[in-house]
Amino acid sequence: MPNTARWAATLTLTATAVCGPLLGSAHAAPSGLYAPSALVLTTGHGQTATAATPERAVTLNCAPTASGTHPAAPDACAELRAVKGDFDALTPRNDVFCTRQYDPVVVTVEGVWQGKRVSYEHTFANECVKNSYGMTVFAF
Repeated sequence: MPNTARWAATLTLTATAVCGPLLGSAHAAPSGLYAPSALVLTTGHGQTATAATPERAVTLNCAPTASGTHPAAPDACAELRAVKGDFDALTPRNDVFCTRQYDPVVVTVEGVWQGKRVSYEHTFANECVKNSYGMTVFAF
């Protein structure tokens, strides 16, 4: 094979490997043996995410292993796996008692859970109520 043809083939294979995933799922090959689970969780005071200024944000990666800036990433991933990634299935714990003070806190979650896009927003009455949902997912 002439050098020019060899370089062209090498360049084509490299471009396909590097740019293939950028073209979309119709052209991309599977990237691993697990579905990605990478989330960004934010919290801020306000009624809605558009009205609240994010005060804290953490990352949570659950596949292949738990990691990220979430303070309890392994526990949060285990909790999400137990509810199959359904944030609405996280319920308040019975052992937490919160005041009835209304100081709304909004939580948003954006990213991918087991290969599926996630976009979640929920407004809690106050910080204590937010932290009572589940054990660790929203406690950051």
